Amino acid sequence: MVLLIIASFYIHIPWFFFLVALFLYSMFLFLGSYFIQHGFYFKSICSAQTTKKQIAFTFDDGPAKNYTPEILKALKENNVQAAFFCIGNRISGNENLLAQIKNENHIIGNHSYSHHFWFDLFSSRKMLNDIQLMNSVVKETVGLTPKLFRPPYGVTNPNLKKAIDKGNYISIGWNIRSMDTVAKDANKLMQKIKSSLKPGAIILFHDNCKITVDILPEFIRYVKAEGYEIIRLDKMCNLQAYE
Repeated sequence: MVLLIIASFYIHIPWFFFLVALFLYSMFLFLGSYFIQHGFYFKSICSAQTTKKQIAFTFDDGPAKNYTPEILKALKENNVQAAFFCIGNRISGNENLLAQIKNENHIIGNHSYSHHFWFDLFSSRKMLNDIQLMNSVVKETVGLTPKLFRPPYGVTNPNLKKAIDKGNYISIGWNIRSMDTVAKDANKLMQKIKSSLKPGAIILFHDNCKITVDILPEFIRYVKAEGYEIIRLDKMCNLQAYE
């Protein structure tokens, strides 16, 4: 855009080119913000750099009274430890589930307090306050202070970078997104995540989805049959989960 403005002093440039430049720049920023794997504004841990057949399970948006207990049951029966990125305002009334997550040696991560639809438009101060409020609730409930943070919707921007840097959090993304929140067909969902499987993968599930409950035991059996080991996120990526 700057080059076009400078050039316009010397030659005639149709206004259309300025619109095209603005559109391309906007798309560049959108893609950088929307795809957390790009690390456009700051680095997020989206996989482990390994050739070993190890993967990590992560679950977002809980605790959910309807489905989190069933998720935990499936994990316990198969001796699997996972990371649960919880939403702070969903802990009230589900304190027993948060305690169960901790007691069964899963990680509790921070997925913001509000998970507000417009979270990515908050100021950096408001973002940090929201994240810190989530940590306060977890600390009060189970005595832990999460260090791992997953951005709501996976959206990143400069304000979130400031909040994460100031709060000294570690941003966690994924490289396999199950899309279980929109999936309608369990078989298609199963085939999607099976075909995406790779060493060092961080898989994004949600523990407030019935379809996830339906496929999880079978997927765990498939993963193990393929020679993969399901490792807790902090161990696979050598991370500090709590302050």
